[in-house]
Amino acid sequence: MSKTTRKQDALDYHALGRPGKVEVVPTKATNSQRDLSLAYSPGVAEPCLRIAENKDDVYKYTAKGNLVAVISNGTAVLGLGNIGPEAGKPVMEGKGVLFKIFADIDVFDIELNVTDVDEFVRTVKALEPTFGGVNLEDIKAPECFEIERRLKEEMNIPVMHDDQHGTAIISAAALLNALELQNKKIENVKIVVGGAGAAAMSCTRLYVSLGARKENIVMLDSKGVIRSDRDGLDASKKEFATERRDVKDLAEAMVNADVFIGLSAADTVSADMLKTMAANAIVFAMANPDPEIGYELATATRNDIIMATGRSDYPNQVNNVLGFPYIFRGALDVQSTQINEEMKLAAVKAIAELAKKPVPEAVNLAYNQSNIVFGKDYIIPKPLDMRLITHVAPAVAKAAMESGVARKPITDWDAYIEGLKKRLGLDDKLMRSISQRAKTTPKRVVFAEADNYKMLKAAQIVKDDNIAIPILLGDIEKINALIEQHNLDLAGTTIIDPFKEPKTLQKYAAILYKKRQRRGVSMSDALKLVRDRNYFGSIMVELGEADAMISGLTKSYKNVVKPALEVIGTRPGVKKVAGMYMMLSKRGPIFFADTTVNLDPTPSEIVDITLLVSEAVETFNIKPRVALLSYSNFGSSAGASAVKMREAVSILHKEHPSVLVDGEVQANFAINTEMMQANYPFSCLADGPANTLIFPNLESGNIAYKLLQEVGGAEAVGPILLGLNKPVHVLQMDSSVREIVNMVTVAVVDAQQREKLAQ
Repeated sequence: MSKTTRKQDALDYHALGRPGKVEVVPTKATNSQRDLSLAYSPGVAEPCLRIAENKDDVYKYTAKGNLVAVISNGTAVLGLGNIGPEAGKPVMEGKGVLFKIFADIDVFDIELNVTDVDEFVRTVKALEPTFGGVNLEDIKAPECFEIERRLKEEMNIPVMHDDQHGTAIISAAALLNALELQNKKIENVKIVVGGAGAAAMSCTRLYVSLGARKENIVMLDSKGVIRSDRDGLDASKKEFATERRDVKDLAEAMVNADVFIGLSAADTVSADMLKTMAANAIVFAMANPDPEIGYELATATRNDIIMATGRSDYPNQVNNVLGFPYIFRGALDVQSTQINEEMKLAAVKAIAELAKKPVPEAVNLAYNQSNIVFGKDYIIPKPLDMRLITHVAPAVAKAAMESGVARKPITDWDAYIEGLKKRLGLDDKLMRSISQRAKTTPKRVVFAEADNYKMLKAAQIVKDDNIAIPILLGDIEKINALIEQHNLDLAGTTIIDPFKEPKTLQKYAAILYKKRQRRGVSMSDALKLVRDRNYFGSIMVELGEADAMISGLTKSYKNVVKPALEVIGTRPGVKKVAGMYMMLSKRGPIFFADTTVNLDPTPSEIVDITLLVSEAVETFNIKPRVALLSYSNFGSSAGASAVKMREAVSILHKEHPSVLVDGEVQANFAINTEMMQANYPFSCLADGPANTLIFPNLESGNIAYKLLQEVGGAEAVGPILLGLNKPVHVLQMDSSVREIVNMVTVAVVDAQQREKLAQ
């Protein structure tokens, strides 16, 4: 298991709370007796009768059209081998999660205690009335070939074995683009395939479909080169057995080869082998978790190669998630009877073409790059590219229609693409994007309350995941005891006890004294104050000895904010700091302010808060649509709170016309476009819901975010402190480890953004 995936963490993730990773939730109201009578008896009889008259109506009245079965017998699970159906279940649940978060496809995972091909086929075939598609997973070769072939022939819904075709589709897209960059043609290149399992076979077949010639392909398994004169070859290996007699092993096969496709085991390719390949070679070393040759070694050995791996920490990751969610999405949306070669080739070409298009700012920001462009380090799209669903799914759907396997053709493609965009909220995706961005250039983050297990656990996670470089403040003996007690691994992490740093305390006290001597702070007072870790950590950030600070788990909000204000101060031009929460809801992220700092802001202070929050929202690559909330709508009340918000909107419209803001408005109108359009069509928020809500006072904002968090099920990320000159962020008291990690991630991105602006 990799360093960043610790055994106990993985076990806890799957076991704590509700066991597993998936649940079934109703999609219709079930609150009243009438609801229940419609959902079940007697109301359910009506759709039953309609379906009995016309079986295709099952797609209209049930979830079949958006339901995929992920089916395995556990005979070839990841890199674990034949561990059985029960042991394979966590993987199948995980596949279901990916289907849902990337393409909004529901999944039932089904683990079969069946190894006989005939029995497996009979069992899956009998499930056809339930599902709109079947994703076969982790079934060993050669049985997987026969199982998929027969199910595709005998079932009338899409069937795909992703272990075969997923890698094939993504690597084929990458290969097309790599060949273009290396100025080579697929029909001419010599290809070496290391590995002869399900993925290797499917990859090679797809390359042949794209124009590769079998006589130019040499495939190897664990016994060496698969030659036609070798005894004991099964049908799939005979398909790619070479007639060449001059190659006996991998080293000989690599001589003058243009392309190496690795789907075997780690470290099977040496630097010397790489040197013998043709000029401008292409190397796809896709063994996981460690490739056939390390990325650093390969690129150091030759600077003319284009390389891809299966890993996310190197360029050009061949990741099946670029394909299978969107292939099934397109197939389901036209009620395709199968996933055929035309649909797979359409996916290949759509993925390849997407890599050549200008990369949106959101993707650049997610990977903390200024301008990702098509080239040797970017031959396939990034997994977090939200355009994948709108490029791949329509291409697959069109191919299904053109090849005659679609039962429900799409007629309005613009409406279809808009529907795809709306399928997925931005909640988890936004946090994943922020996390990916943080990992590109981790920053030093002070944990001011490190003598607490939650803080230490969060520190280990952000260190392991390469999100941040933690600096721990607190009693060293207590911290080390907690690390040992909870079996944490924070080796090499800086731990500082301010009480044991007399020279540093003197230095920091002098700095604080200089800043606060005209605010009643003596040198003696300064020496006492800097022993407080919130002052100590703030001075570290102020001096550039750290990039950000996190605190507040066990301290009151003001006891963290006050030291930060006194040491770091506000940004130039900022009169007041503010607190913002990012609420990750099912309808996407909604930003709340001010929720933590200003008790009863004036109209001009509301303006300042709005500007700070709008700027912060834009750093997440989201266009702020701001509503100033009240209990009234557009002048319907003369109460003091309503008038205050009305005045603030007037100032914003006059002095800051570029900010998309309106009010005063009630919260339900602000986020309900239909209500707004019907009643207040003149509003600039009438064409879409607000995503940024400014409250008239701290009380209302604080109550609202806590209610949404507890009753509405939204995840709160914050409070994000806005307006300080350097990044200091305050936790909710008693935050969870996940919440701490989220705040550290936000703090790192905050530091990255400030560094970028300072350049």
